[in-house]
Amino acid sequence: MTIQRVELGLKETGPGCSCCAAPDSAQQDTARLATAPFDATQIFVEGMTCGHCVTSVTEELVALEGVEQVSVDLNAGGTSTVTIRHGSPLHLDAVRAAVDEAGYTVADTPA
Repeated sequence: MTIQRVELGLKETGPGCSCCAAPDSAQQDTARLATAPFDATQIFVEGMTCGHCVTSVTEELVALEGVEQVSVDLNAGGTSTVTIRHGSPLHLDAVRAAVDEAGYTVADTPA
């Protein structure tokens, strides 16, 4: 039996294994987001229960002009906190419409 070695092209990029290391462009994007002059806006969304809900809301919000990043603190079945990082002013009507399009409701205050 002959064993053939196949080079996968993985390269050492720092601590940890090279297959899990982020590519240079992702590292640059992360650094850009960390240093860019973005504002953060928090909204409260009712009705999300799972990761699919989070994905639906996130996809709608990142499609808005100026939105760079969305993070969700899921409170399954309750009111979840959504943080939107944006580089230009957000219009609340557009945010409400995006969340509504995903099938959820923006709450005025956390429950």
